[in-house]
Amino acid sequence: MKFRSFSVLSGIAVLTLLATACGGGGDDSASSEQSTDGAMVIWADPNRTDVLIPYAERFGEAHGITVKVESIPNEDLQDNFVTAHQAGSPPDLVVGAHDWTGNLVRNGAIDPVQLPQKVADGFEQVALDAVTFEGQLYGVPYAMENLVLFRNTDLAPEAPDTIEELIKEGKKLKESGKVEEIMSLQVGSEGDAYHIYPLYTSAGGYLFGKDDEGNLDPSDMGVGSESSIKAFEKIAELGEKGEGALKRSIDSQNAGPLFNEAKTAFLISGPWAIADMKEAGIPYEISPVPGFANGDKARPFIGVQAFFVASGGANKVFAQEFATNFVTETELAVALYEADPRPPALTAALEKVSADDPDLLKIVEAGANGDPLPAIPEMAAIWAPFGQAEAAVIAGEDVAEAVKAAGEAISEQIGG
Repeated sequence: MKFRSFSVLSGIAVLTLLATACGGGGDDSASSEQSTDGAMVIWADPNRTDVLIPYAERFGEAHGITVKVESIPNEDLQDNFVTAHQAGSPPDLVVGAHDWTGNLVRNGAIDPVQLPQKVADGFEQVALDAVTFEGQLYGVPYAMENLVLFRNTDLAPEAPDTIEELIKEGKKLKESGKVEEIMSLQVGSEGDAYHIYPLYTSAGGYLFGKDDEGNLDPSDMGVGSESSIKAFEKIAELGEKGEGALKRSIDSQNAGPLFNEAKTAFLISGPWAIADMKEAGIPYEISPVPGFANGDKARPFIGVQAFFVASGGANKVFAQEFATNFVTETELAVALYEADPRPPALTAALEKVSADDPDLLKIVEAGANGDPLPAIPEMAAIWAPFGQAEAAVIAGEDVAEAVKAAGEAISEQIGG
């Protein structure tokens, strides 16, 4: 067929194209590879490439253009996109995580998108909020994710209301020899800011304050403040020299298997963990991550996947059309869900797939109190120091010293 012209490039091939584009000589092979044939180019990770191809074909046929869907490993996608933008040879659309937004905007790599209000109303509001930066919408969301509490219903029939209740039940099960661990929440030797965040917020901690317009304010950085020290003191009480519920020995490699092998009744994780527990035959139920008894509700991070329109793309009109009038269709949202089962951001699609997958609404409900993962560039400075402070306090080290050191390290990076 005339319009079935799709390429699936490896990360190496894309890097070769970018290197050529950055060479600065008379060879424009990278640019011509992507734009001189008039093709609209979409970059996506391998999980989403195959499902996008037939929809890209349909869009191309409807508009009389060729559409290429190129596959790039997720870990390379954001950096490659920024490099391609700087080289003057970006794709027209890129599919990625919403927390890229601030970095892409600061690099001038993406354009705002304009969704008619009627169309915008069809999305879960938290998904739209996630791709809104400095008051403008920069992406069209299609999937969401957040942490929840999974419990083995054979071992723990009732959902705990607080983390203290969870630990009490987990200790009882451990003392009776039914499980090996009180709970499973990945920490690891370097900590894990993403997974501990719900408990950190319940204990009164925050990452960034907000300005008068409600935007995140990097000048008001919470790590190292008195409230963050108090939050980490609560977390330390659950650690290796306290209740023994949080351990550095539980990491990304064994957190899921501990639950799937019935070695613990409780797992704090996200929708990506469900396939393995189903395969293991573990009877499970989903509820919100419980907070501290005398604290705030636990607030997990909300992650969103979205389509972004490149500011330097060769086919910006078609790219905007694809993002605002094609990504917003229920059929495509359902297809993307089937390729990677995370709750759709489009409400109609969420309702449709929830009929056969009741877990989805439970995940969304468990994240109703969540915070969109900060999309400002300064968030990059948070991860490592915060995680290191977490690992330190869980190990039993001095809380104030560890948290203040993390705050200083973060402030130095942001200030630098």
